[in-house]
Amino acid sequence: MQRKFSFLGPSGTNTEEAARYLFQEESDGFLPYRTIPDCLEAAVAGKVTHAVVPWENSLEGSVNLTLDWMIHKVNLPILAEVILPISHQLVSAKRPERIDYKDVTKVMSHPQGIAQCHNFLRDYLPHAEIEYTSSTAESARIVSEHPNEPWLGICPMQAVYSYPVDLMEANIEDSSEHNFTCFVVVSNSPLELPESDMHKTTILVTLPSDFPGALHQVLAAFSWRRLNLSRIESRPTKTGLGNYHFVIDIDHKMDDILMPGAFAEMEALGCQIRVLGTYPVYLKAETSK
Repeated sequence: MQRKFSFLGPSGTNTEEAARYLFQEESDGFLPYRTIPDCLEAAVAGKVTHAVVPWENSLEGSVNLTLDWMIHKVNLPILAEVILPISHQLVSAKRPERIDYKDVTKVMSHPQGIAQCHNFLRDYLPHAEIEYTSSTAESARIVSEHPNEPWLGICPMQAVYSYPVDLMEANIEDSSEHNFTCFVVVSNSPLELPESDMHKTTILVTLPSDFPGALHQVLAAFSWRRLNLSRIESRPTKTGLGNYHFVIDIDHKMDDILMPGAFAEMEALGCQIRVLGTYPVYLKAETSK
C-alpha cells in the first residue's frame, strides 16, 4: 500500500515542510487537511497511513488542540518528531502599490503565528483587527483571494511562493534565533526511519486523586534513575475542575530496565500510565527560502 501523509493545510504550511523534509521520497503522498482534528481523523479512518501535526513551539508552548485530540479523541502512537526553525512573513494580495500600514484593517493568521509576532503587530499594526485562521498558509490563501481588501496575512515563506501575494516584511517573529516548532508523525502503521542521535518517550500520567505528594513521587521515579525529563505539562482530564493529566517527555528511548522500572514504581502509587510514543527526533537545520 502506498504511504499517504495528511498535514495541516493548505499547501505552504510549516507542517507540510516538516512532512516533506522527513519523507522526501513520497512526492505524491501528501494530502492537506483543513484542521488538526481532520488530519488525525484521516489517519484513524484509513484515508491516509500517517498524520503529521504541530506539537509544540519554543515560544508559545504546546499546541493544545493536538494534545487534547491525542489524549481524548484518538489513539495514534507518535512515531517520529521533526523540529523546524520557524520564520513568519507579512504578506498582502498582489496590488499595483504597496499598502500603507495605517490603511490595514485586518491581520490574519493561525493563533500561534499571531502570538509569535506579537511585538511587530503591537509596534506597526496595533489598530488592525486580528482574525485567526486554521493555519498560517491559509491566511496567505485568503488574502490572495481578496485583492480589494486592506488585509494582511502572516505565513511561512513557502506560502509566499505558493500563492499570488506580495511580501511586505520578512522574518517578523519576536525571536528569530529561538523560534522552533516540533511536529509529530502519528499512525498505527509502523515506519522505517533514518537513524537519529536523539530519542524521546512521551507518556500520559493520571495521578490518584487521594494520594498527597503523588506528583513529587512520580518525578522521583525518574530522578534517581537519572532519566532526564524535557517537558512536564498538565492538561485537564475534562472530568471536573482541578483534575489533570500530565504529559511527560523523557529524553530516552524505551528500554528493558530503566523505563519499565519507573513505570512500575508509578503504577504502585496508583498512577495510570499511557505511552503516547517512543520515537526518534530529527532537527531540520534551516527553513526553506
